[in-house]
Amino acid sequence: MIENSLQILETLGQSVWLDDIGRELITSGKLRSFIGLDGVRGLTSNPAIFEKAITGTRAYVDDIVAKSEAGKKVDDIYNELTFGDIQAAADEFRSIYYKSDGNDGYVSLEVNPHLAHDTNGTIADAHRLWLALDRPNIMIKVPATDEGVPAIEQLISRGINVNVTLLFGITRYRQVMEAYICGLETRIAQGKPIKHVNSVASFFISRIDTKIDPLFDRLIEQVSQVTDLAKQLTGNVGISSAKIAYHIHREIFTSARFKKLEQHGANIQRLLWASTGTKNPLFSDVKYVEALIGPNTVTTIPADTLDAYRDHGCPKDRLEQDSDRAFWLFERLGELGIDMDEIAKQLESEGVNKFVGAFDQLILSLAQTVNTVGHK
Repeated sequence: MIENSLQILETLGQSVWLDDIGRELITSGKLRSFIGLDGVRGLTSNPAIFEKAITGTRAYVDDIVAKSEAGKKVDDIYNELTFGDIQAAADEFRSIYYKSDGNDGYVSLEVNPHLAHDTNGTIADAHRLWLALDRPNIMIKVPATDEGVPAIEQLISRGINVNVTLLFGITRYRQVMEAYICGLETRIAQGKPIKHVNSVASFFISRIDTKIDPLFDRLIEQVSQVTDLAKQLTGNVGISSAKIAYHIHREIFTSARFKKLEQHGANIQRLLWASTGTKNPLFSDVKYVEALIGPNTVTTIPADTLDAYRDHGCPKDRLEQDSDRAFWLFERLGELGIDMDEIAKQLESEGVNKFVGAFDQLILSLAQTVNTVGHK
């Protein structure tokens, strides 16, 4: 059987995770097909994905009505719907989890996005989700905010798998790696095992270009001495950021400090490329998958981009190509008056707000359905 482009990514050391979830995806057998035919090895969800799945289809209506008629509250209905999907998806990936010795086969669920700036609240909610989902191949998504970083360290020290989400900047990424390593060190100091503690750091790529390219467009329109530089940077900051992050990742996870942890069974915290769907129609629809293929990484791909890459992807190890140029481009941003740490903070805030909005809309939709049932 001829391997398709998605399957070849695994031979290059990269795992493909699907950035989607929904009841129909699971019950129709489509997820199983993605696993068997395309080599998909994990799945991620977020509040926006769940909001689209639950309110945008009829697949949940009868279940919502039945739960409402049984007297269940909106929050309980939300939990039962999302937990059911996550557990069912995790069961589909369970064999991959065991065959890969816990390296793959993960399904991720996010903590309540309203807790993004509440360290203790995040820890408590993550612990609640971990216990309720009761699957070894679950990752709890925690946003990489100022308050999220210490929560990540605490959760890792407790043996809870963490998918660090909404990561946009290099400075924050260094903090995330430090939190992961400190969490493992704390766990070892407590005499607890770390072999089955796993984590990924989800670097959002296309959103960086979507945010910053309009700034370049304005500079290009002004026709000045920085016009050529702005043209070179357009559509390239996200990928350059990822290449720099990967370079730092290689340094940290080959260090003497981490080698000591590996002697106790520590797993590398893999970089995960998120937001890989192309937003700008002028760019290739597989731009953010194609450029970031490399060993010990994960790429999360929405279903439409998955289809596109299967059709015309050209897999090749490119992640360390042109690294010097990536650093050069990144260093030039200051010449254009662009502070990437500030851009990352803006993107982080926007990302949190987007997930809060989707979560609130989903809860509102569920409440309206429950209210309608109650008045029948």
